[in-house]
Amino acid sequence: MFGWFSPQCPVDIAAKRWIEERLGWLSSQFGRDVFTRRAVILPTEEFFPDHMDGTEASVRTLLNRVCRYMDADPDSVRLELFTKGTDLWLVNDSGQYLPTGAAGLYDEQPGETVIHIETSGLFDLSNLVGTMAHELAHQRLMGEKRVTGNEFDNELLTDLTAVFHGFGIFLGNCPRNWDSQYGKWPGTDLRRPEYMTLPMFAYALAHSAWHRDLPKPDWSKYLSFELRPCFKQGVRYLQNTGDSTFAPSRNL
Repeated sequence: MFGWFSPQCPVDIAAKRWIEERLGWLSSQFGRDVFTRRAVILPTEEFFPDHMDGTEASVRTLLNRVCRYMDADPDSVRLELFTKGTDLWLVNDSGQYLPTGAAGLYDEQPGETVIHIETSGLFDLSNLVGTMAHELAHQRLMGEKRVTGNEFDNELLTDLTAVFHGFGIFLGNCPRNWDSQYGKWPGTDLRRPEYMTLPMFAYALAHSAWHRDLPKPDWSKYLSFELRPCFKQGVRYLQNTGDSTFAPSRNL
């Protein structure tokens, strides 16, 4: 009766508000059905039947498939592979490490998008697919002039766009945020990550399950050991409270 066992949202109030508002914005840009009715992309042969041997041709085939899932034209995307040297780690004023490497890079050129993929990650297929989806999300946002790239939530929105198009399992299982990469949510003293955190991915995925009326979706078995409990917490919270500005039509 004291609310000790009431379901709790897995993210803080600022992150909660941002996820809900941006899911609504993405729905206005791409259509709500992309998030609520299309298949959640899984790390299975059903979705990725092509042989991957680390050659540029096989990486290109994989990128083409991710393009189609992201509703991006493969013919407008050029692939460039690069190899970085030994990772260099800088330290900020708080003594926290700042990573300088990148698994993928987005580059918009006249008439085409260039996606750069780092070669050391070619055989980590889950992370590779997540990287491709993230970089293609830049193309769907900046390349299509939906955003400028100067927004405070540029990388956050890019992550969420990939989730919106079905790649939440891939990005959520391999989040890219570091403790050193935090600012403040506008108008608050709450910490804002540069990229989505594991709980943020969990809460976004919980919305996907909630909108589909699937409290225990089959695809949840593909969530990592760390992500799954956060996801379940998010689903319980939404089912029990309905407290989201991005609610299913049946709840309106």
